[in-house]
Amino acid sequence: MLRTVRKLTNPALGRFASTLVLVEHDGTSVNPATLHTITAASKLGGPIHALVAGDSCQQVAAAAAQIAGVEKVLVSESAALKGQISEAVSAVILSLQASNNYTHIMANGTVYGKNILPRIGAKLDVAPISDIIEIASENTFVRTIYAGNAIQTIESIDPVKVITVRATAFEAAASEGGTASTETVDCGIDNDKSEFLQAKLSKSDRPELAAASIVISGGRGLKNGENFEMLYTLADKMGAAVGASRAAVDAGYVPSDLQVGQTGKMIAPDLYIAVGISGAIQHLAGMKDSKTIVAINKDGEAPIFQVSDYGLVDDLFKAVPEMISSIEQQ
Repeated sequence: MLRTVRKLTNPALGRFASTLVLVEHDGTSVNPATLHTITAASKLGGPIHALVAGDSCQQVAAAAAQIAGVEKVLVSESAALKGQISEAVSAVILSLQASNNYTHIMANGTVYGKNILPRIGAKLDVAPISDIIEIASENTFVRTIYAGNAIQTIESIDPVKVITVRATAFEAAASEGGTASTETVDCGIDNDKSEFLQAKLSKSDRPELAAASIVISGGRGLKNGENFEMLYTLADKMGAAVGASRAAVDAGYVPSDLQVGQTGKMIAPDLYIAVGISGAIQHLAGMKDSKTIVAINKDGEAPIFQVSDYGLVDDLFKAVPEMISSIEQQ
């Protein structure tokens, strides 16, 4: 793979490393991706402070204090933080940065983190470093570019490194056993630019796609949305989440929150089953870190077989019902 090195602007200040990690949560529990970001932060050395921001988040703060490696949990509660809109959360981070002078500010490489950290980079006049997969030193980071076809090594000399982390590249920190202290912070948020109205979330008894240990994804080969019912049935039998390729989403077979790939969710389950997916580069970028990949496709030359551990060249409309029947007979 191509490896490049690029230097960013602004000389760094000489000081000991310290990291602020933004905790992603839903008001009741910590998003599992945050555990991976904590692991990434631990590789920098120095204390790790975790920021829990929201309108009601004491339960989350208690859970964050149990995460191994976290020294202190900073809790910011305010009605202005309802919905965790980026303008309000950014104001909290900037206030903490002004008082604590962190060397690194990190967040998950999810929609949540990517919505907030670019604003932080702009306010601090530094270049954000996105979706890192490795930390070489306090100033040097590795990330993939061109849908994973090239690896880029970046040395930043900015005084503050603003970073999003690809969760699949780091092990999860232990969610229990930590002994972090908790401190309530009042940042005096004054946000008149935006207002949270409501969130409409889809609900499912299946595991959440980004955190599931087994994922079954369907592609354009399923031909229509009704045929995804086969995958839903198989997923329920296996305790799996259901995903989809961009082609299936663009065709309207399933909603966009099921999309796996460069422009969807980046996942790394223990088992990934690709059904009727050809294996476009942008899809592979989102699932190639899976521990075991199984591909089912009637085209034996499909690119998906080049990254799969096991491949079945067969008609999915025959193979999937047989799998369901086999599981039911056990």
